[in-house]
Amino acid sequence: MNIQSAIKKGSTILADSKIPSSRLDSEILLSKALNKERRYIFLNSFEKLSNNVLKNFYNLIKERLSGKPIAYIVGKKEFWKFEFDVNENVLIPRPDTELIVEEVLKLTKNKSNIKILDIGVGSGCLILSILKERKGFYGVGIDISKKCLEISKLNSNKLNVTNRIKFFKTDVDNFNYGKYDLIISNPPYINNISFNCLEKDVVNFEPRIALYGGMDGLSGIIKAVNKSSKLLKKNGKLVLEIAYDQKRSVKKILNDKGFYINKMLKDLAKNDRCIISTKM
Repeated sequence: MNIQSAIKKGSTILADSKIPSSRLDSEILLSKALNKERRYIFLNSFEKLSNNVLKNFYNLIKERLSGKPIAYIVGKKEFWKFEFDVNENVLIPRPDTELIVEEVLKLTKNKSNIKILDIGVGSGCLILSILKERKGFYGVGIDISKKCLEISKLNSNKLNVTNRIKFFKTDVDNFNYGKYDLIISNPPYINNISFNCLEKDVVNFEPRIALYGGMDGLSGIIKAVNKSSKLLKKNGKLVLEIAYDQKRSVKKILNDKGFYINKMLKDLAKNDRCIISTKM
């Protein structure tokens, strides 16, 4: 069987099980089985595959049929302009979260040598993307998960920014290191009702601790805002990702802690997704 035929067969198997993006998934999984870049399969579509490669490919297809996300199967995910290592201990980076990177780059267009804190650093995709884009910036990433921090450190090495970031294993409530010009966070914000309605590949595979924000979805946001009010310098900025229906609640939480609301950003689906505020 050649590459073209294998992709077609894999795509059919996935499509029959109602797996979305079946063709793309099949291409990515065959690239993984071959240990080649995806462009290789387009340039060599009639290359005959060995039995060993085919066996590996069908095993990967089987994993995908279980609902396991592609990013976890291949161990990487594109975010912003970069490729990040991921595994089941970290939330898979989403395109909507790139809003935070984009906004921070706008806010800091004429800035140099600023210090950033990422609360709940996960894979490191947010703060590491910013540090890669802004050579004079320094960062700190915190997370309660040791395994998250291990992935973040791997990614900081990949992006060659290790000398400009420190990582701490800690709950945000117990963190009191330094003062910051900017704090970013994509906290867990899914409420109880929404959590139970999430797709199976999210609920069954992605870390609950990175998704579930308590009964009302606000517990992680409240902790991030409370700590940011103490760690931000005066006129420092807080950039938060929130759920589509949390704008009013989060504005009140921020106002009660002395923050001025600068603006709200909408995601790709035109839902409220990111709120920018200033510590007064």
